[in-house]
Amino acid sequence: MTSKSPLAIVKSFVAGLLLWSFFAAGLAASMGAGAVLDGTEKNAATFAGVAVALVTGARITKKPRIKAFLSTRPVLWFLFLFNGAVAVASYFAMDGAKGIATAAGMGLVALGAAGGLVAGRRQPVGGAERATAAGGSTT
Repeated sequence: MTSKSPLAIVKSFVAGLLLWSFFAAGLAASMGAGAVLDGTEKNAATFAGVAVALVTGARITKKPRIKAFLSTRPVLWFLFLFNGAVAVASYFAMDGAKGIATAAGMGLVALGAAGGLVAGRRQPVGGAERATAAGGSTT
């Protein structure tokens, strides 16, 4: 196994730090724009913050350690139950299109977590052949 060079380690650290910083800034902009701005500027800052948070959040979830954590059964159960409860509560607590949109979004996250629970774990491609060749059982 080869070790990473010090330059590669620093580069990876800085890239991760920038990614998490942009994610936090996107969340802050989307939530805090209303306290500072009014009108069109508020809407633009909110939507830009949401877009930055979505793009950086999607990149963060593709990292192997984060992906492994998010696919564990306890985390999937938490996401399913919490987001399902928030979807139901927001539908009844908020009026109009905002409540329906919030309930739909949280419901989609809950359904995604349920899909992860139902799908279970798959064996990697070629895993059955290696297990059989080594004398193991594939069932």
